[in-house]
Amino acid sequence: MTQQADGISERDYRRLSDLIRSESGIEFSPAKRTMIETRLGKRARALHMPSLSAYCDYVTSREGRREEWPRLIDAVTTHKTDFFREPAHFDYLVDHAVPELTRVSGAGLRRPLLVWSSACSTGEEPYTLAMVLTEYARSVPSAAFRFQIEATDISQGVLETALAAVYQEAAVEPVPEALRRRYLLRSRQRDRQQVRIAPEIRARVAFRPLNLMDANYGFADPLDIVFCRNVMIYFERQVQHQVLLRIAATLRKDGYLVMGHSESLNGLDLPLSQVAPTVYRRMDA
Repeated sequence: MTQQADGISERDYRRLSDLIRSESGIEFSPAKRTMIETRLGKRARALHMPSLSAYCDYVTSREGRREEWPRLIDAVTTHKTDFFREPAHFDYLVDHAVPELTRVSGAGLRRPLLVWSSACSTGEEPYTLAMVLTEYARSVPSAAFRFQIEATDISQGVLETALAAVYQEAAVEPVPEALRRRYLLRSRQRDRQQVRIAPEIRARVAFRPLNLMDANYGFADPLDIVFCRNVMIYFERQVQHQVLLRIAATLRKDGYLVMGHSESLNGLDLPLSQVAPTVYRRMDA
């Protein structure tokens, strides 16, 4: 095998970061250079390329953009997520947002409650939503409460993991014990220490690839709730504004947008009003 040269040149780093930013909106500062070198170096070796410069030439070519782009995105994006991450959001959902949406527009009763997990990574967030809303449905006097969850991510690799719905037992520790017993299936091979999401919950979530830089997100109906948590931190301010305008456009009037705890809409002109910490509501007509 050809020996790969170490490091990435300033020119190639700019080429790669410009490509990633233009296609995905993700901003990479000079401080991320070592991370890019490490992760894309693995891709270069997997393709038997002699250097990161050769990899850069390939991935910016027409063929490379077609064949390698999904793997590049898998390599450079961060997939940190957990079950019941930022649990106050799920409490707000069932204590305030869902009852209010049902009261105002009949969501869940006259029609399905529509929820979007917009950067679902390996599936922990949408499966948490499905468990929480299934529990909520069990508590509603009417047995007719219905909901649908659509989960998207730019990375095909994490979507495959989400669809498999298999997790290490350590990963599901944040799930309350009662929900673990009800909605998680232990592997018959106990040495694997794995669980799988129960069919009832998997059936509630539809996964598909989606790039938040796309002009149209492809929803047939206005949404009631959008979770877009810990995504905007990877975008520069102008891109944040553009993406959030498109996300807000997917919401029906009175719909809710849930952001990450480190994110803020301060200074952005959006048709959204804050109703709780990092929870916003579309109030315009």
